[in-house]
Amino acid sequence: MSTNDPRSEANQHAQQAAEALLQAAGVESIDLACTLGSGWGEAAGQLGEQIAEISAEDLPGFHISGVPGHSGSLKVIRTQAGLAGPKHVLVIGARTHYYEGHGVEAVAHGVRTAAAAGAGVVVLTNGCGGLNPSWSPGTPVLIRDHLNLTGTSPLQGAHFVDLTDLYSLRIRGIAQRVDPSLGEGVYAQLPGPHYETPAEISYLRTIGADLVGMSTALEAIAARAAGMEVFGISLVTNLAAGISDEPLSHQEVIEAGAAAAPRIASLLAQIITTTLEES
Repeated sequence: MSTNDPRSEANQHAQQAAEALLQAAGVESIDLACTLGSGWGEAAGQLGEQIAEISAEDLPGFHISGVPGHSGSLKVIRTQAGLAGPKHVLVIGARTHYYEGHGVEAVAHGVRTAAAAGAGVVVLTNGCGGLNPSWSPGTPVLIRDHLNLTGTSPLQGAHFVDLTDLYSLRIRGIAQRVDPSLGEGVYAQLPGPHYETPAEISYLRTIGADLVGMSTALEAIAARAAGMEVFGISLVTNLAAGISDEPLSHQEVIEAGAAAAPRIASLLAQIITTTLEES
């Protein structure tokens, strides 16, 4: 592989960040990583004992998010998972969104760092718009597949990756054992930061989208390319444009996430704990 290969550089940056992360946390490796989107932040406190919190500014390649509702740190949690002994969970609160302008490599850097630190599983969460009127704000929905409508990819060069079964059927099964009422849907990622027009939402429904947001798909692709098992779950924070007559605002997203936080935090913690026990 050429030293100018962008894959090599991205992986080197992730390895450097992983080494700094593990040294700061005082652990040898990470078992599972979790990126917490809007509304999901309380889950970290239910996973186990926090052993480290590192500012994104102290790790190579990470950025402090300017998006309300997102923290600027990464946490390492020690959790007891069955008879196998303690496991370590990396909670990535410092998610970089594509619309922040740092480039697609920055968007993928979190999951690549987690993979370099040893994580075999990544859990991706988000707050999103719902295209199904039966999913009211506050409804969690499993991601079964996605539509990447950002016009870009975290992969470059002749790096062909199969995405047929990108979102883990195994972990979706665990989630539905934890909560049999959970539905599934197709998540569409658009670049943002503007919300979609009603005409765009009509188009998205026509091509098969059930959920729409501004994160997750690019991270999922990078995680699969790194060999990770991927699980995605969305929180419907608002009905998408044209589905209801209500105007859209980020404040609405934050408020819906806060209202659902205790319930979805418990749900996510149970899913993660069971996944670790069965991995």
